[in-house]
Amino acid sequence: MTVTAQIDSSRAVATLINVFTVSPERQDELVALLARATEETMKRQPGFICANFHVSQDGERVVNYAQWESEEHYRAMLANPEARVHMDQAATIATDVQPRLFRVRSAHGR
Repeated sequence: MTVTAQIDSSRAVATLINVFTVSPERQDELVALLARATEETMKRQPGFICANFHVSQDGERVVNYAQWESEEHYRAMLANPEARVHMDQAATIATDVQPRLFRVRSAHGR
C-alpha cells in the first residue's frame, strides 16, 4: 500500500524530521531497520500518520520525514519500550542522530 504524506500548513500535525549520519556502506542497513521498525512497531502507535525515508546520494545521510497527529503522540511513542528498542538499534548504526519536531509553515505545489 502506498501512503502519501500530506504537507499542508492548515493541518496541525507534528512533523518529525530526523537526520541520521551514517557511513555509506551502512546506509541501506539503516533504511531497512527503520522500515522494519515502522512496519512492526510505529504503525501501531496511537497518533502515527506516516513515515518516509530519504537517502542522500553521497550515502552519508538518511532522513526520516514522519508525521504524528500531535507532539503528545510523538512523545508517548518515545516512552514506549518497544519503540525504544528500534531507536537504540538505529543509534548503533548511525554515527549521529538529529531528531527535530516541526510545523508546516508554508507549502507550495503545482
